[in-house]
Amino acid sequence: MSILGIVAAQNYPRTFNVDFLVIAGGAGGGTGQLGSPHRTGGGGGAGGYRTSASTSGGNSAAESKFSAGKGISYTVTIGAGGAGSTGRTANGSAGNNSVFSTITSTGGGFGAGCDENNPRSGGNGGSGGGGAGTANGTDVGAGGNGTSNQGRNGGSSAANQNGGGGGGGASAVGANGNGGAGGNGGNGLASSITGTSVTRGGGGGGAGYDGGGGTGGTGGGGVGGTDGGNPATGGVNTGGGGGGGVVATGPTNRLGAAGGSGVVILRWETARAGISIGAGLTSSTSTSGSDTIVTFTAGTGTISFT
Repeated sequence: MSILGIVAAQNYPRTFNVDFLVIAGGAGGGTGQLGSPHRTGGGGGAGGYRTSASTSGGNSAAESKFSAGKGISYTVTIGAGGAGSTGRTANGSAGNNSVFSTITSTGGGFGAGCDENNPRSGGNGGSGGGGAGTANGTDVGAGGNGTSNQGRNGGSSAANQNGGGGGGGASAVGANGNGGAGGNGGNGLASSITGTSVTRGGGGGGAGYDGGGGTGGTGGGGVGGTDGGNPATGGVNTGGGGGGGVVATGPTNRLGAAGGSGVVILRWETARAGISIGAGLTSSTSTSGSDTIVTFTAGTGTISFT
């Protein structure tokens, strides 16, 4: 090879494309309290959903693949799910962000609790949290807003009705509370980045009184609670929102449930690079055809391609 050819080869960009799925932690559900009037908590919003491998959050187009280089350190962080509400009438907690390099997905918006007769609004986030419900005249707990290209809005309660709103999901808004029934959580999105279609990013169901708790959105959303039943937590590594809760008297075992943790999944052509994974990250590696797939399920740390 000529000197010019060697120089050209050395200067040729050594980047390659990486498909990604980055889902943040889902939010916890809020809690109401039975009384006069009855009060119910909203469902937690799903964690933000960003991907290059399929439809992205909010039913937006797939993002561009990530252009990676060898020997460069990239940060990976798996967002934990937000805690459920810690007491009667309290909001849940927002989910935590997930990160791959410059790609950040926003944690889900908290499910709202009802402060006496004043239903709070759900939190803004990757997907918005559901508003709290109370049968108190015209008072309405509004749903929180989702983040553009990451998720959808949470559902609201309705005037003079005590069902809490469902948390928003990656593909669908949370449903409004209806009478004594909690609103259903918004559905998530399916991705085949691992070689198998898996749905993630479902919103949590709102709590209900005499009409039942809202169902969790497909993709890890937790069902909403009732006076006679506990809400469910969001699914692990789905970014699903936790169900809203309602507490009567005695034990506080029907408080809003916690959201599910997020996940980061990377996929690239095996022949292009290997990978070095630093301490602090929990991961698993698989292959599909000619591609390597690494799924990060917990922690924070750095990786580099080799």
